[in-house]
Amino acid sequence: MSTSNITSTHPAVFLLMGIPGLEHLHIWISIPFCSAYTLALLGNCTLLFIIQADVTLHEPMYLFLAMLATIDLVLSSTTLPKMLAIFWFRDQEINFYACLVQMFFLHSFSIMESAVLLAMAFDRYLAICKPLHYTTVLTRPLITKIGMAVVTRAVALTTPGPFLLRRYHYCRSPIIAHCYCEHMAVVRLACGDTHFSNIYGIAVAVFIVVLDLLFVVLSYVFILRAVLQLTSQEARYKAFGTCVSHIGAILAFYTPVVISSVMHRVARRAAPHVHILLANFYMLFPPMVNPIIYGIKTKQIRERVFGVFLRKDV
Repeated sequence: MSTSNITSTHPAVFLLMGIPGLEHLHIWISIPFCSAYTLALLGNCTLLFIIQADVTLHEPMYLFLAMLATIDLVLSSTTLPKMLAIFWFRDQEINFYACLVQMFFLHSFSIMESAVLLAMAFDRYLAICKPLHYTTVLTRPLITKIGMAVVTRAVALTTPGPFLLRRYHYCRSPIIAHCYCEHMAVVRLACGDTHFSNIYGIAVAVFIVVLDLLFVVLSYVFILRAVLQLTSQEARYKAFGTCVSHIGAILAFYTPVVISSVMHRVARRAAPHVHILLANFYMLFPPMVNPIIYGIKTKQIRERVFGVFLRKDV
């Protein structure tokens, strides 16, 4: 890319390198990536269709699940199409403003997913610990307000990032050694004092993970205590069984985050492609497995799926 494409403040385009060091394997790597994306699209669209079509599923638990499926669809579609274009067609260029937009959607919807998982923990807490107040507390207006709060928090925390990056001067090579426009990867290309952006990005990530995960764990402490107080073993199993899908979704979302964070600290000398593959795993894994988890572990969802796809003409 020639220097003529660079303005006085920022380059016209960035170059996304995909997975540096594994360029010769891009075609092969694209196979599991494309398969995971296809599963994410089919699974989450199926969940949304079933929940929308069946009025008996218009309950808080399934409304939160619909929010999660919508977020997973947007989150995976923010990165995967461009990633596959890099792998298949070597279409590495991305417009500067398109990069900032991708970054905004990537980080804001990740924050939304964390918040919805927290809301689902609150739903399970009420269902098990306060069953008599469940329907009176989790009303449709409250669920709407929770959804608006989820979006507002994510937008408020994410919006400053792209605006700060737009103000920097970029004098380094416009090459991003990644598959998508991640905040810190773009900050590294900027010149001048970028300490505020560095601190801001780390602070938001730590704030979201620590705060949301803390309240999720706290919810399950109360849930576990309530379940253990049940006299019947069958009642215990049934009560905790309603949480299995949510626990699976939490593990699918937070485990890659923890693994990636640990790897950055204990394996700093690891090849760059190791960290990039972990980051891509974090983007792909939750949207792909969440529909599978809820389809297998939630009886109502499983029955509706079988009813839609295995229906036989009489």
